[in-house]
Amino acid sequence: MTLFAMLATLLTSWSLAPLVESSGWLLQAAALLGVQAAVGAGARRVPLARSLTVAAQLLVSLLMLALLFAGKAESTGSGPLAFLVTDFGALFQQGVRDVGEFAIPAPTTDGIRLLLLAGVLLIGLLVDVLAVTVRTAAAAGLPLLALYSVAAGLSAGQGGAWFSFLLAGGGYLMLLLSEGRDRLAQWGRVFGAAPSGRVSAASGYGGGSGGRAVAPVRTGRRIGVAALGLALAVPAVLPALGGGMLGGGEDGSGGGTGGTISAVNPLVSLQSSLNAQDNRVVLRYRTDSPQLGEQYLRILALDEFNGVKWEASGRPLTDVPERLPAPSGLSERVRESASEVRTTVSASDTYAQRYLPMPYPATQVDIGGKWRFEPAGRTLVGDQLGKDRFQNVQGAQYTVRSLLLRPTAQQLQSAPGPNPFVQAEYTKLPDNLPPVVADTARRVTAGARDDYTRAVRLQDFFAVNGGFRYDTKVSSGTGSQAIARFLNDKEGFCVHFAFSMAAMSRTLGIPARVAVGFTPGEKQSDGSVNVSMRDAHAWPELYFEGIGWTRFEPTPRAGISVPDYSRTEAPAPQPSSPSALPSQPVAQPSTAPSKADECPPELKKLGECGGPALKQDTASGSGGLPVGAVLGWTGATLAVLVLLLLPLLWRGRVRARRLGSGEVLLAWRELGDAAWDVGVPPDGALSPRGAAARVVLLGRLEPETAEAVHRVAGAVERALYAPPGADLSYPGLTGDVLLARAGLLAGAGRGGRLRALLLPRSAARVSWAVSARWAALSERAAAVFGRIRIPLRGRG
Repeated sequence: MTLFAMLATLLTSWSLAPLVESSGWLLQAAALLGVQAAVGAGARRVPLARSLTVAAQLLVSLLMLALLFAGKAESTGSGPLAFLVTDFGALFQQGVRDVGEFAIPAPTTDGIRLLLLAGVLLIGLLVDVLAVTVRTAAAAGLPLLALYSVAAGLSAGQGGAWFSFLLAGGGYLMLLLSEGRDRLAQWGRVFGAAPSGRVSAASGYGGGSGGRAVAPVRTGRRIGVAALGLALAVPAVLPALGGGMLGGGEDGSGGGTGGTISAVNPLVSLQSSLNAQDNRVVLRYRTDSPQLGEQYLRILALDEFNGVKWEASGRPLTDVPERLPAPSGLSERVRESASEVRTTVSASDTYAQRYLPMPYPATQVDIGGKWRFEPAGRTLVGDQLGKDRFQNVQGAQYTVRSLLLRPTAQQLQSAPGPNPFVQAEYTKLPDNLPPVVADTARRVTAGARDDYTRAVRLQDFFAVNGGFRYDTKVSSGTGSQAIARFLNDKEGFCVHFAFSMAAMSRTLGIPARVAVGFTPGEKQSDGSVNVSMRDAHAWPELYFEGIGWTRFEPTPRAGISVPDYSRTEAPAPQPSSPSALPSQPVAQPSTAPSKADECPPELKKLGECGGPALKQDTASGSGGLPVGAVLGWTGATLAVLVLLLLPLLWRGRVRARRLGSGEVLLAWRELGDAAWDVGVPPDGALSPRGAAARVVLLGRLEPETAEAVHRVAGAVERALYAPPGADLSYPGLTGDVLLARAGLLAGAGRGGRLRALLLPRSAARVSWAVSARWAALSERAAAVFGRIRIPLRGRG
């Protein structure tokens, strides 16, 4: 068991290999795990108490790490304390900083190597404690799962995931098989090849020729191999939706028939489309809009910024109404100056995704299929059609009526304060946002007396006078640290401009979010408009009361039109130094290169080819891995799991102690507690025979199990009433108690079994024992203090 626990941890640790450039640290991890396991085996051989065994393993692990990394950090003190604590802690902090700085795969610095080895040793210790010390190998899968899940989540897209899963799953199955072998061996059953002349072939435990493994071993191996094979093969052959832009099928939560949508970040889903085809046409449309430059096709609004990425929040879905509700915050005065335009869209057969591209704000949508409406973002999302199947826009033809809003600069400038609920929700910022973001926003907007002027100054800071350069070859990322780097380097593409302006607007108290979709596209000779992958774009939307969500354009790219209301020549009481951003009519041919061979691989890696195509690089472009958050959530998850498993572990330990003693009365109490756990409370007024009949009746036991309960009850009567010197031996005591417990659990149903295992009713004995000990201590203390007499002066 010790060997297989160590091996399971080491095999699962392989999933961490893609995170760093070199895998040499795995050899060190194997050596350290071997020493840790050897210390545990030696302590159990002595034997030491379980707590002392774990303490010895932990101490030796810390000493090995301290010795291994001695002199690797700059010393901040002298003496053994500085060597074991101060320097060690400094190197650990350096590793956290390295992880936050380097992208995957990161160089194996001393700090990162310390984090990897310490994490593997911690998981190895938990696995050893659960599988070997506590003898619950099944529960040891929880820390292994935590290690694999964190590694798989951070290394997504690095390749070799199936191999890492195969190693981790194989290690865990070997651990379970080893425990099963140990348990059968302790019961005295033959679990290996035996001479055919001594064991019959019909028994199922005969060896066959050559001393091969017997049937239970072969069956366990076959089940394990089949389970791993199915886990790897089934996902590969199941039908899945096409990975179109903002990919259908990547959303893990279906819209269903009324639930909520938790959309994946569309910037991640876009990468698969760009890799499949550089610049294919995905949409064609015709419109009667007199301002084609305002005909953005909006897909989704990203309204939550967690410090790592912008993403769409999960919100309730409703049926698509005949007429969509009025846009949030739009006043009747602005609505009267708007006109309703009609747009007919045809989606390509190769464009499969669940979000419907529409002009904003849409007022009516005519489309076939099953769609759901998300009111806050005014988004249509495909409903669930079956298991792992969702409605998508592939090949769809639909008509959208939308409002062509024409707010003026004066209206935006005189807009009242936003709705308090909108203000609170859309100005949230992560705690790890660097101060330079807010400082830059305040510096750029210094002297502005209203939110509109601040928004225009932010837009012009990025697009005109801030010295920023549009460059698709940078990999600045989109996290909090990435925004700070973007403000310093002043190079990026539409993702960085949109995300940065939205974050800076929020620091100024202006509600902001990021919209993802398409720019208007290129008009054709027949009057239609083609929208290709190069037209994918991201832009910030800012909220103004009375106007609603309003588009701004901070990206300095040719072919993108700046809204009239945000042009710097618009009248304003306060001076505005930026000049107008030049734009080109959409009807003219785009000046951006359109040849596929002009899209280098770096652009695909960034998720943008030729400009507007997007991608969220959560691994290398978000300011590094959120190690603190990962470690914190992992620790919290393990702590919650341990708390949930405490009753199960306590009952297992009590059961083993009672049955291991061989005493009939303790075994009888264990049988009573097993019945209590499934809802048959104990009744001390009954005789053993009457209590047994009650357990059989209320527990709905089968005849074989009922006989086992009566045999235990008979043994209790003999132990209580037999004359001195009588033979009270009962070799089958443990087996009968376990058989009765299994029958009680089988008759309790699935919910009852879970309650009996995770929240056993007999755990009330713990509170009784604590109360009894407290009462005894109180009585003893009262007796001691009662004997103390304090002499009183002056008496008599």
